[in-house]
Amino acid sequence: MARRIAIHLFALTLTIVLSLLVHPCFSIYCDEDDCYDLLGVTQNANSSEIKKAYYKLSLKHHPDKNPDPESKKLFVKIANAYEILKNEATREQYDYALAHPEEFFYNTARYYHAYYGHKTDTRAVLAGLLLIVSIFQYLNQWTRYNQAIDMVKKTPAYKNKLRALELQRTGGMANRKKGNKPMDKKVEEELGKELNLDIKGTEKPAVWDLIGIRFILLPYTLGKLLLWYGCWFWRYNVKRAPYSWEDASYLTRRSLRASLDSWISIDESTKEDLIERRLWEKSNFESYVAEMRKESKRRR
Repeated sequence: MARRIAIHLFALTLTIVLSLLVHPCFSIYCDEDDCYDLLGVTQNANSSEIKKAYYKLSLKHHPDKNPDPESKKLFVKIANAYEILKNEATREQYDYALAHPEEFFYNTARYYHAYYGHKTDTRAVLAGLLLIVSIFQYLNQWTRYNQAIDMVKKTPAYKNKLRALELQRTGGMANRKKGNKPMDKKVEEELGKELNLDIKGTEKPAVWDLIGIRFILLPYTLGKLLLWYGCWFWRYNVKRAPYSWEDASYLTRRSLRASLDSWISIDESTKEDLIERRLWEKSNFESYVAEMRKESKRRR
């Protein structure tokens, strides 16, 4: 019973919401009135009939002809209705909104696009959007960075680094009277500024990483990328030159699908061994994968 009542209440609420939303989809054109009724024509009237009806009503309700305030308000509605119906595109949109009131989102979007889309500079909209997104991105990065710093400062390892730095500054002479008492906040802040905290995954925000800046530098980035590919093709595909250490490292890292940070953390001897295997060649890579699987099974 309770479930049925809940379903009925949900249906009633949904109906009310839809009715409130559906109503504006065609009233945005001529408010509460029908554009055809305002001009006194039928929906099948042609452009000539609409034009004649408008001029006839203009002679009657134009502010220069009729000083009545109510007549002035009516003339504004008539002029608006004529602007909608004289244009084939906006008239077609209005007719569609009348025939399909349930498509309120689509009808509303078409209306605002028709009346305000051509008045808005696309470049200004794009620039504003990039600016807003970049601001939010920058603030979000700073928030994440500060949260990460606060978490690191609470760890024992960070406090030990501060103690070691304090001993280094005092020449190795610890103040025994302090014992295990917490460090003074001012001293901790001064020492903390000297420590270079490197937190992987949460780097300090940089302006060059913002979406807006990257978009502005996109032509330069694409040009640089094309130049790099061109040089690569000429050096290794045309001239058949041997791979440099840097390029061999790049090919090896790409074959292993390892991130730059992961590759940097590998010791030099392991890097040399991986590069000498020439893992960018399919047969060598398959042999390497088979060896790793055997090694993994052996350790189990």
